[in-house]
Amino acid sequence: MSTYGDAALAMIGDALAAGVDHAAVLLRHSARTFEPRLHDLDNQLTDEGRALCRRFGRRLPRNLTLRAYSSPVQRCLDTAQLILQAHQAAGGSITRHRPVEALGAFYVLDQMKMWRGMETAGGVVSYLQSWMAGAVPADAMMPAHWAARLVLRGLSEKLTRPDLSTARGRSPGTQADSGGGLDPRSGKTAAPVARPQLDLHVSHDMTLYLLRAVLLGEPADGPPVAFLDGLLAWRAQGTLWLQSHHGPPRRVSAALTD
Repeated sequence: MSTYGDAALAMIGDALAAGVDHAAVLLRHSARTFEPRLHDLDNQLTDEGRALCRRFGRRLPRNLTLRAYSSPVQRCLDTAQLILQAHQAAGGSITRHRPVEALGAFYVLDQMKMWRGMETAGGVVSYLQSWMAGAVPADAMMPAHWAARLVLRGLSEKLTRPDLSTARGRSPGTQADSGGGLDPRSGKTAAPVARPQLDLHVSHDMTLYLLRAVLLGEPADGPPVAFLDGLLAWRAQGTLWLQSHHGPPRRVSAALTD
């Protein structure tokens, strides 16, 4: 089995060990096909990709409550759903999963013009560099700093709204909860113990390149964004933090999420 997803899992584990009780991971979808006869967004997960999702879900800490959002593209929906199912099967708690348009390629204003631009630029990375520099046609791509800010605002907003349930279709205090029921010492109903929460946001490699470059200052021609690579966001002492596995956490200006 490949190591896809290991870096994101390590970041999540380190954050929980440091006391973070609610984090959001922006994750690239799992391994996919590259069928030239299909529109790129119609390419699906491979068998390996599905297996990697299950592995990722099984390796998440069992005490996590997992909530998921994804790009409407099917491979992203499937990545999120398979991770949720594997986490639940391994004893973890899940809540909901739904598509969110802001995790798709909303910043592409003209797909045909973008693909032609990539061919002219000589590939994705060169085109990304031109996009970040504001050197692509305005009718092809939304300005990169606008797009990065919109994605960040979505992550930040979800972090301000924790999910109070601990499992789909269950109320606090049921078997799937991390607490509740009768306290054997007092005979009274014990309050449920809060689980740490992880919000899973499944998107595309271009979205991760975008946030890495615009918000973390990482070069577009740096390490490639692999399948199941992620960026981790969390709040601490009123400040939003963002990290990739290529560098230390960085404080995010409050102005970017207003």
